Amino acid sequence: MAEKFAIITGASTGIGFELAHLAAADGYDILIVANEPLISSAGADIQQHGVEVRSLEVDLSTFDGIDTLLAATNGRPIDVLCANAGHGLGHGFLDQSPTDWRHVIDTNVVGTLYLVQQVLKPMVARGEGKVMLTGSIAGFMPGTYQAVYNGTKAFIDSFADALRAELENEGHDKVTITNLMPGATDTEFFDRAGMGDTNVGTAKKDDPAKVAKDGWTQMMKGGGDIVSGWKNKLQAAAAHVLPAGVTASMHKGMAEPGSAKD
Repeated sequence: MAEKFAIITGASTGIGFELAHLAAADGYDILIVANEPLISSAGADIQQHGVEVRSLEVDLSTFDGIDTLLAATNGRPIDVLCANAGHGLGHGFLDQSPTDWRHVIDTNVVGTLYLVQQVLKPMVARGEGKVMLTGSIAGFMPGTYQAVYNGTKAFIDSFADALRAELENEGHDKVTITNLMPGATDTEFFDRAGMGDTNVGTAKKDDPAKVAKDGWTQMMKGGGDIVSGWKNKLQAAAAHVLPAGVTASMHKGMAEPGSAKD
């Protein structure tokens, strides 16, 4: 058993999978979690690093699912939490079922906040720990044809900054909050969101291993916000100065169904 222990959610594929590899390579025992059976094969792959790897399939949109995750730690102190689980939903809001858009909100916001709160309390009591949230540069602009997803990421981006300020104000300087804000990344996200026929769905995307490395490095330094990739930094900067109507139109060009270029 290693001295250090990390939890990574949304770790079956993509950024979360790469974060799990980085944690294991740095000598952390890890508990990886996702809401799909693929998490088991992800765990088998990560075991190459010679640390203890436990895989858990659970619904991270529910309090019961989060409680099951926490019980799986067997009371072991958590040194690092990467709250990476989340998913999106493309197409117009009026075409989306309430069940689907609620699951996005419950996974990206409700489940994430409940997990972070439960993990942070003992970290603060111990006086140390690291938490990384996966926000998004999508939170900086109105998500035309991705309205609910962008709204959840705007919440996470804001929440991370506020929570960090609270901890700093109360003197908990060794408990850090990092917010990783990727742009479009080469994962299953767009197919799962039904966005395979959009410009953003078919465009060249960032390498999830590079995004994960940027986030992990920032978290290990105790840093705050990190936008991965220079193009995403430019897009984020533009979103902060352009009117909302302009950025909403820009997002429409990326996410409108059927917009994919031949």
